[in-house]
Amino acid sequence: QVQLVESGGGLVQPGGSLRLSCVASGDIFNIYFMTWYRQPPGKHRELVAQISRFGELNYAESVKGRFMISRDDAKSTVFLQMNSLKPEDTAVYYCNVDVAGPPTRTYWGQGTQVTVSS
Repeated sequence: QVQLVESGGGLVQPGGSLRLSCVASGDIFNIYFMTWYRQPPGKHRELVAQISRFGELNYAESVKGRFMISRDDAKSTVFLQMNSLKPEDTAVYYCNVDVAGPPTRTYWGQGTQVTVSS
């Protein structure tokens, strides 16, 4: 089992910045992908940014150039630096990790609210 605890969400004005953190604990030895998803109000959950064990990156088109994902394996933590925030970035942000198997296991955090509004 892996437990994930997110922090860093809140209310920010358009153009502002936030940094989300997600700390993993438990059976973390074989974590491969660490991913941030978000679910805007009334919409489906979508991938925001992903980083592999080897540092390979993947971003949603809508956040490229504004968001940056990073990980600190020594602290079992993944970060999401969000800059130039827009109202459409408003969502609940979820941390997700995939643990290599077999079988591959996936775990979710409880989510943290990000609201971009003036």
